[in-house]
Amino acid sequence: MIADQIAFLSATQALKKFATFELSPRDLFDAVLKRIASENAMINAFGDMYLASSERLVEQAEKRWRNGTARPLEGILVAVKDAQMVAGQRTTFGSPSLRDNVASAHDPIIERLIDAGAIIHARTTVSEFCVSGVCVSPMWGTTRNPWNLQYSPGGSSGGSAAALASGMATLATGTDMGGSIRVPASACGVVGYKPPRGRNPDGAPFNLDRVSHCGPLARSVSDIVLFQSVVAGIHRKDPESLPNPPALPKVAENVSGFRIAWSPDLSYKRVSRDVASNTERAIKTFRELGCICEQVDLGWTDEIDRAAAIWYAFFGTSNMLLDAFASDPSIVSPDLRRLALEIRKIRNDPDQLPNVLVVAADFSAKFEKATRGFDVFICPTMAVPAVKADQSMWTKNFKIEGVKVDPEFGYSMTHQFNLLATHPAISVPSGLSTSGIPTGIQLVGQTFDELSVFRLALAYQEFTGVNYIPQKVRAL
Repeated sequence: MIADQIAFLSATQALKKFATFELSPRDLFDAVLKRIASENAMINAFGDMYLASSERLVEQAEKRWRNGTARPLEGILVAVKDAQMVAGQRTTFGSPSLRDNVASAHDPIIERLIDAGAIIHARTTVSEFCVSGVCVSPMWGTTRNPWNLQYSPGGSSGGSAAALASGMATLATGTDMGGSIRVPASACGVVGYKPPRGRNPDGAPFNLDRVSHCGPLARSVSDIVLFQSVVAGIHRKDPESLPNPPALPKVAENVSGFRIAWSPDLSYKRVSRDVASNTERAIKTFRELGCICEQVDLGWTDEIDRAAAIWYAFFGTSNMLLDAFASDPSIVSPDLRRLALEIRKIRNDPDQLPNVLVVAADFSAKFEKATRGFDVFICPTMAVPAVKADQSMWTKNFKIEGVKVDPEFGYSMTHQFNLLATHPAISVPSGLSTSGIPTGIQLVGQTFDELSVFRLALAYQEFTGVNYIPQKVRAL
């Protein structure tokens, strides 16, 4: 196999080849290094890299495969988001205020990945303090979409998705408080999974935030299953984590008779033509698989967007932002300086916060009513394929199909399912847009019903045979 073919292998494929000695961890490492050398200067998917130490771990992985002691992810290269703790490595959240923030211990899922033989060769770029759907930060600069460098890979786990789409990692991690796994997965043509709350153990204090999730990005649904088999389940460091994770299916099954509720717009979003047509094509695919698909009206409004904005003003990384802003405003970007002032205004009225839970409960009840009797709900992941790489969250004239919408919440169709925290949601590719950027659909399960989500996702993957990999990185 040539180097580029090796670099784009899924983790599942690579492990099978390791087991038969058709391929070695060294072969994979060398192929990924070649991709990093040729692509990362244009894409900017990585912050810190640990290539020398990774090379030593590759040698150890090769020995384990030879002596029969290989672990479930032995020799697989995993890029970790710069918002998760890896002992001995720094985690900056994209801010110079945290440039010296070196972790003393692993986050729970990082611990499990390393114990399973994964090799962390790089840390992926993020939005500043992980608060935007565009992957730009004063710490790492602008990250670009491998499909078209004029566009963003999405945020905040933009570097993770871009690294996968460009063959610079085999698996990647992400965090998701408002779609930060699923939005980049959609924009980059890969797969991203938000597990139900508590399924994957997380590090403090984010494990206590009901909208916060940590999970995988990969180039296939099968690799998401592999990742989940390693990291899911109760962990001593996270009292909010759940025991007894389900055994997810590893291969596609017959899904004929599955009942799918779907919406092209969540009943209130403006959606681009490319996204709409690709979503309808995906629904047609599920019908060809024998599923019963029915369009539903959720009865949702943009009230849920406002509720999410209030929640983020009190939780997530808002305290980090406010601390940095108070300490030295010059190290905070102009966009986030303005956001810090908005957060302060919201916090002046803390009585707004309890109402967020009231709104979430109301929208959860509406969702339950609209999807009662259905196995899975499907909708677009984003209302547009992607936004420009340098888009501001304060852009005054951001439009979708000629209609002015909010430049941050207007294209997001993911944060709604963070407020509905116990519903699993996976984003899979649905097609390509006229701009050359992929689009995605979300498969959202009923509360804690991960099995239905993965049965459908695996069947869709096998039936379509999609493997959305850029043939080449497009020049500006």
